[in-house]
Amino acid sequence: MPRYALLIEYDGTAFHGWQRQPHAPSVQQALEEAAAKLNGGVLPSAQAAGRTDAGVHAAGQVVEIEIARDMPPEKLRLALDYHLRPAPVAVLAVAPAPEGWSARFSAIRRRYRYRILNRPGRAALAAGRVWHVPHPMDAAAMQRAALPLIGRHDFSAFRAASCQAASALRTLDRLEVRREGEEIVIEAEARSFLHHQVRNMVGTLALVGLGRREESWPRAVLEARDRRLAGETAPAQGLCLMGVDYPPSLTPHWG
Repeated sequence: MPRYALLIEYDGTAFHGWQRQPHAPSVQQALEEAAAKLNGGVLPSAQAAGRTDAGVHAAGQVVEIEIARDMPPEKLRLALDYHLRPAPVAVLAVAPAPEGWSARFSAIRRRYRYRILNRPGRAALAAGRVWHVPHPMDAAAMQRAALPLIGRHDFSAFRAASCQAASALRTLDRLEVRREGEEIVIEAEARSFLHHQVRNMVGTLALVGLGRREESWPRAVLEARDRRLAGETAPAQGLCLMGVDYPPSLTPHWG
């Protein structure tokens, strides 16, 4: 059966996350139901590179799927895109899946972006895409506090209680905080992340930016390995999966 790689984007507001749920809409459900119309009515299994949470968006999610029909990639893209409407999910590109490739297990890097709207007025145009923090924040202090979190550590202090990962050891390749006008943008990159890790790190760094904690505090929280000591979990709507990277030999040729 032909196997394809899909590059998709979606607005996570209307979904209860990527993964199919018994009583709530999900991105996986929307995509599989669209693909079933090209698969003789049979629901195929769609596997994503990362299982985004409820309310989290994606600009570069990668999915693998098997469809009985052998279709040219662009024709498949158009057909899936058509059957997905009006769901806020768009298929950006389709490619034949490389031999031995897995959307999830072949990934060597996942890239996330978190946006904080830092101004007194709430969001209108960016509603549902940012965390609105009305009080002034020091992005430079947040960046200095973020640097000691980079590297291989036990991130128990930043994992959700419901996290099912066998180990809290992760290698954080990048954690960058910068101001862009009225927004504070946080970029995080790693091979893999724990459940809520990015949002918990953002919630912790936010307290530094607000002047409520010292710049050394996030590192102390990391070393304590106690989730109760960290900041709140930042809201889901500010987070977006920007892209997924693969080794050159296993990178889909999007064309």
